Amino acid sequence: MDNARRTTIGALPVVVDAHAVVLVEGASDRAALERLAVRQGRDLAAEGVAIVSIGGATNIRRFLERLGPHGADLVLAGLCDAGEERAFRRGLAGAGLGADLTRAEMESVGFYMCVDDLEDELIRALGPASVEAILGDEGDLASFRIFQKQPAQRDRSTQAQLRRFMGTRQGRKIHYASVLVDALELDHVPRPLDGVLSRV
Repeated sequence: MDNARRTTIGALPVVVDAHAVVLVEGASDRAALERLAVRQGRDLAAEGVAIVSIGGATNIRRFLERLGPHGADLVLAGLCDAGEERAFRRGLAGAGLGADLTRAEMESVGFYMCVDDLEDELIRALGPASVEAILGDEGDLASFRIFQKQPAQRDRSTQAQLRRFMGTRQGRKIHYASVLVDALELDHVPRPLDGVLSRV
């Protein structure tokens, strides 16, 4: 094992047995992809695939340098919000994976953008009415109705309200990432989520 791979493994224990890594911004992205993989009949650990939360898009370059062609040289893929596209693009360039990449070119090397963010992708795929029904099943619909009455929310679409509601309490995004993925029809999985798992 070369020094670069040894250093990476020391810093990122989760990739010890991995030959492929999916880099995501946060824990809710990881939860969604892990649940989707299970629903697709995959055992990522057995396949040697790790999903790693990088703790925010600004950390992408460090992870790419450690895990990419100039480091451990693993198969890489990634998922981020559209608002973090520049950070991911710069990280890919810095790690030698392509300079000034378009979105299509980023996808060609395994990195996909959510239209806004993970929650937006899942809410659009399911539809607001279905997500409200899920909130009811989870005991959160009454809280959501109160949230909708707040002055800042009254003029927003239900979809926008749902997306914002997911981030109003610690742990809610992570919880609903898995719950909403469970509700998806597998032939209607949001393209970025399906694409990133297909790469690994």
